[in-house]
Amino acid sequence: MELPLNRAPAWPILAGVCATLTGIGLQRFAYAPLLPAIVQAGLLSGGAAGALGAVNLGGYLFGAALAPAVGRAVGLRWALRGAMMAAVLGFLLCAVPGGFAWLTPWRVLTGFAGGVLMVLAGPAVQQVVPAAMRGLAAGLVFAGVGTGIVIGALLIPAMLPLGLPAAWLSLAALAAALTALSWRFWPDVPAPRPMRLPRLRGPQGRLVMAYAGAAVAQTAHMVWWPDFIARGLGQGTAVAADYWILYGVTGALGPALWGRLADRFGAAAMLRLAMAVQAVALALPLLGTSTPMLILSTICGGATAIGLTALTLTRARDLAGEQASAVWRVSTATFGLSQTLTGFLMAWLYTATQGHAALFATGLVGALCGVVLSGW
Repeated sequence: MELPLNRAPAWPILAGVCATLTGIGLQRFAYAPLLPAIVQAGLLSGGAAGALGAVNLGGYLFGAALAPAVGRAVGLRWALRGAMMAAVLGFLLCAVPGGFAWLTPWRVLTGFAGGVLMVLAGPAVQQVVPAAMRGLAAGLVFAGVGTGIVIGALLIPAMLPLGLPAAWLSLAALAAALTALSWRFWPDVPAPRPMRLPRLRGPQGRLVMAYAGAAVAQTAHMVWWPDFIARGLGQGTAVAADYWILYGVTGALGPALWGRLADRFGAAAMLRLAMAVQAVALALPLLGTSTPMLILSTICGGATAIGLTALTLTRARDLAGEQASAVWRVSTATFGLSQTLTGFLMAWLYTATQGHAALFATGLVGALCGVVLSGW
């Protein structure tokens, strides 16, 4: 039975939340609290564990680039359902003991699924919600990422005493439940049509490049923050999990807050403010590592990590109107490329320096570029 989506926008929003929670919150961000445990277990070195995070970002890039074609080939609903099932499969296969060569294809698979979900879910939901709710809808959908971070931060430490396979299997079980929950609620809207790449000049081009700068900035916290707390500062995985929970809570609240502010004050102004807050998040650990500074960095990083994604989607619709999906696709693919390259760069920097300062300095450069570009 088809749901009356025009009278019940909560249903497609719920499906969108399940998609971002699974495709980004779990498949990408749950890896961060796993990273120090993988290194401490001797399965991978710190640099190799960072590189595994980077190949996941590479899978995301391919998923984002191919998502429209996948949607046209099998239909939008089945593309979204299939991507969620692929994430479940990837988690299951990661639970099989193995090294870097074994884990790489499955982390690529989950990254690919995340890219498909990120490109297709948000615009699909925005097609069926009232125009006045689009900012809030985007914020709610992307709040699923922060919710996934919180769940991962609670779930992974609880499962690690049972072994790494148990942690991966718990992620698979949760992703399967979210897949089942969202199954009937995807809106019946057309898949993205083939279209030429937009001529990204002026504000649209600057939006894409600012989002790429945000991708560089986000990578430092997204992959390395729990490892920095646990091993870099020697505070252990339990304390690192507490910081990661805070990161997830602010990540869950941030998108809806930024979305509501964008509805009231405009996406352009809020995008500039969020970029500046992200720069603060990267500067703080370079200035000091006291508990208040670490907490503030965590809050600023979490509040902007997914909030910037919601703002970028809303700003793309402001600038491009009916062509917003094309601008969003290019933005997402550029974001994925930027994060993939940054992920490998940071893995190399960590191996070379055996420390995290160069990673945050790299992220700060990206954040400052985003500030400049978003302000034009």
